Amino acid sequence: MIHADIRKVPLRRLLAASAMAVLPATAMAAELEITHWWTSGGEAAAVRELATAFEAGTDHTWVDGAIAGSGGTARPIIISRILGGDPMAATQLNHGQQAQELVEAGMMLDLTELAEEGNWAELVQPKSLLDACTFEGRVYCVPLNIHSPQWMWTSIKAFEKAGVEPAQNWEELKAAAPALREAGVQPLIEGLQAWQFATLFQTLVSGLGGEEVYYGVYRDGDEAVLRGEEMAMVFEEAVAAREMLEGTNVQDWNLATAAVINGEAAANVMGDWAQGEFQVAGQVAGQDYDCLMGLGGEPLISTGGDAFYFPANDDEAITEGQKDLARLLISPEAQIAFNTKKGSLPVRGDVDLAEAGACMQKGLEALKAGKVIDSVDMLISPDVAGQVGDLLAEFFASDMSAEEAQERFAEVILSDK
Repeated sequence: MIHADIRKVPLRRLLAASAMAVLPATAMAAELEITHWWTSGGEAAAVRELATAFEAGTDHTWVDGAIAGSGGTARPIIISRILGGDPMAATQLNHGQQAQELVEAGMMLDLTELAEEGNWAELVQPKSLLDACTFEGRVYCVPLNIHSPQWMWTSIKAFEKAGVEPAQNWEELKAAAPALREAGVQPLIEGLQAWQFATLFQTLVSGLGGEEVYYGVYRDGDEAVLRGEEMAMVFEEAVAAREMLEGTNVQDWNLATAAVINGEAAANVMGDWAQGEFQVAGQVAGQDYDCLMGLGGEPLISTGGDAFYFPANDDEAITEGQKDLARLLISPEAQIAFNTKKGSLPVRGDVDLAEAGACMQKGLEALKAGKVIDSVDMLISPDVAGQVGDLLAEFFASDMSAEEAQERFAEVILSDK
């Protein structure tokens, strides 16, 4: 645990001092290009914590390679550069199967010795996060955080404008939708991108269908579940979501979240990374907005998130810089500084987050209680995830029936099993 006295020191100073303490001195300074897709206000604030600490604690330089857009935009660029012989020094990717072929091809730095000397196997919780970095017994990435998409963010001001009590669950949001529309408030808002529709749908599956249905769909590809009554109900709720989304005209997730922050929209189903946007806007949970896990239903969170991979290279200085960065990313101080800004949960189970906000505390309670599920990225291939996203984008942009969408969804999932 972090000693109580240490918490009185500003995070930026603490992180920089820690970096100088835990990172070995190196005789070779290097410029390290770091690619990621953290470009919103809250995300940028979080990544600055890492960059500042890295440069304060080593002779290396952090060259920021932010790629505008979501992971769906950034990942193909990142992977293409690595395959094309123009690798960055380090890159953000999600836990799961996104880098598996690159690892198999020997294109990623082996971090096993660092993992063993740092005792990552005992520190990283849940274990599945380090497992996702491991191939044939060797470790190839550093887990940085735990992100979950199963949250609904609501504007208290928007409900007050409509003269109704703030919704505490999905059913109450649906019931309030007519009054919200009459008051000129968008009941539900999402960015009009495939991955955001997929996030909304995953949350409907886990929040309304529960753990058994979620795993039956994404992990097991159980035909009886995919074509069964529970999923029929989920698709009917997706139709209700489509109706509440009418009038949405933004693309990026942070713009959708901003509409909730401004009271222009009542609710946004988005991952816990939205927390950083509310924080930058100076809003307070329970006073300005609410964060409802699992749509206010099943309190499950998935344990996916971000990890850093380090493309292999022949430059010794860069390799040493990569190792220094890997050590920093999993240090307790970096875990606290980054994740409190990002809205995500730390991967280390030994850090003190007693001063974390109300929404992060909810996530920590769910994690402690074992109310966790594997992320979809860990359960289906990137190709199938893309097909699901395309199908859901088509569904939410059309009048496709729930029955047709359910059958087509089942066919896509079954193609991967």
